[in-house]
Amino acid sequence: MAMNCDYCSNYIYDEEDDCYYCDVNLDEDEYYRLVHNNYKNCPYYRSNDDYKIVRHQM
Repeated sequence: MAMNCDYCSNYIYDEEDDCYYCDVNLDEDEYYRLVHNNYKNCPYYRSNDDYKIVRHQM
């Protein structure tokens, strides 16, 4: 499964730059792995779906 930043709560819109960026503070090694696809799934991904827990409890 590929990373899908569009649905991550760490993917923040910056009004000054008029673009989105990842709000996670990555060190150089982590950033390199993300850019070169060594991470299959981002370890910092957090679902932006507030109802996910509720659906899981049903």
